[in-house]
Amino acid sequence: MMNKKLLTMLAGLLMLGAAQAQVNVTAPWVRATVPAQKSTGAYMHLVAPAGGRLVGVKSPVADVVELHQMEMSGETMKMRQVDGIDLPAGKGVNLASGGYHIMLVGLKRQLKAGDAVEITLLVQGKGKKREDVTVKVPVKPLGFVSPTVPTM
Repeated sequence: MMNKKLLTMLAGLLMLGAAQAQVNVTAPWVRATVPAQKSTGAYMHLVAPAGGRLVGVKSPVADVVELHQMEMSGETMKMRQVDGIDLPAGKGVNLASGGYHIMLVGLKRQLKAGDAVEITLLVQGKGKKREDVTVKVPVKPLGFVSPTVPTM
């Protein structure tokens, strides 16, 4: 009887911990580079069950890692750095070519298809609580096109 209560309580705590995770990452990838290339993009799909904001990114493969947004200005596509990306509660956010994405700048080595790089996302949730989410991201070939992930 005592063991059953203990197991039930532990299962509840595990579910509570999982429910409090600030962001889930799916379909991550980084574009491969040619030998002298010093920057590339990283892309993924994010869902924050309780909502939050992506406020920073870091990676040991680059000197600088930035959040960027591509958008049309008249007939010209422009890229600019942003200080964060809102993650509405339960809604998917695509970091994809042509929209919000991550830029790895000052690469320390060539990124080859088949490699994996570590990227850490800094997510701010309710009450300004921050969580680091580290992801091993596969490097895809130069011509790779990401499958579309529904944003819900």
